[in-house]
Amino acid sequence: MKLGTPLSDTAVRVMLLGAGELGKEVAIELQRLGAEVIAVDRYPNAPAMQVAHRSHVIPMTDPQVLNGIILVEAPHIIVPEIEAIATDVLADIEAAGLARVVPTARAVQLTMNREGIRRLAAEELGLPTSPYAFASTAAELAEAAHRIGLPCFVKPVMSSSGKGQSVIEAVEDAGNAFAYAQSAGRVDAARVIVEGRIDFDYEITLLTVRSLDADGQTRTDFCAPIGHRQVQGDYVESWQPQAMSPAALSASQDIAARVTAALGGLGVFGVELFVKGDQVWFSEVSPRPHDTGLVTLATQIQSEFALHARAILGLPIDVTLRETGASAVIYGGIEAQGVAFEGVAEALRVPTADLRLFGKPESFARRRMGVALARGADVDQARERAREAAGRVRVVPA
Repeated sequence: MKLGTPLSDTAVRVMLLGAGELGKEVAIELQRLGAEVIAVDRYPNAPAMQVAHRSHVIPMTDPQVLNGIILVEAPHIIVPEIEAIATDVLADIEAAGLARVVPTARAVQLTMNREGIRRLAAEELGLPTSPYAFASTAAELAEAAHRIGLPCFVKPVMSSSGKGQSVIEAVEDAGNAFAYAQSAGRVDAARVIVEGRIDFDYEITLLTVRSLDADGQTRTDFCAPIGHRQVQGDYVESWQPQAMSPAALSASQDIAARVTAALGGLGVFGVELFVKGDQVWFSEVSPRPHDTGLVTLATQIQSEFALHARAILGLPIDVTLRETGASAVIYGGIEAQGVAFEGVAEALRVPTADLRLFGKPESFARRRMGVALARGADVDQARERAREAAGRVRVVPA
């Protein structure tokens, strides 16, 4: 692929469907390589819109509207960044040869829905997973929970960042869990997945990169494993590298290679895995940079965002880990629009600390408004520094 000049006839036009903080970093990396970036989301002034060449606010679950904006902009590459997209439109666009969908339209369709990716991983590829079942009603959920065993987890098949997830301790909780999942799912009348609990030591994100080698053949590379801690299904801190046995690392890479090969295409995949000793279980996969991978902004020669941009443009990549580091989330803590940030100078006085303030136009109590990054001699020191830096930043009304 020739790389042209933005806003000219030679431009490589890339459309981001979803313009959050991850899309913002991808947009910046694409622009560094001369791509023309169009950011699309459901609300105005989203983070990636603030750095893109152009932006559009549309309901991305509306097939007609989404198709229309793609035809108007005529992008060469479409990069989905969130789940709430009319994926059938992307399949039609790809089939007609109008644009390349990253990684593929099929991969986007499968991974936007937990049912699709779980059936692919467990039933087609035979990968180890937690026991699971799907339910369309509260009664079906209760029956599945009884069969799988308590406690168990309930998640909408279409959601992200822990939205709509809960834990069932008793079958009587099924009704409330189903209603909560419905309220937070990406679509109305959504099915849920019921997952049994796995006794694991820790969970990781294994960033897996599919790119082209010098001969134009697809190759697969793995970043150093990323450990992370979640609260209510949402990541609050991550670190790299996560220590693990050689056997567990090998098993993790094998699982990640198999599932990403089945999905196909080029780019970064965030493969989530549970680990206990040398045992590894597949959890989920995102066909794009992962929120826990924000730590790579501090740790790798090329961050996950640079890797994604290079891979989808057919350029060489380097997954080398440069330093040990960590990230810690900065939550909004308040409900307000056009907020301000205090304590930034104090946060940046923490040794090695850096910040990304996402620029989201509205704050919610549990909305990620930024992230603190830090490096250290070891993981413990890096985590301590990142948490300290994040704790010094305060989101306040404007």
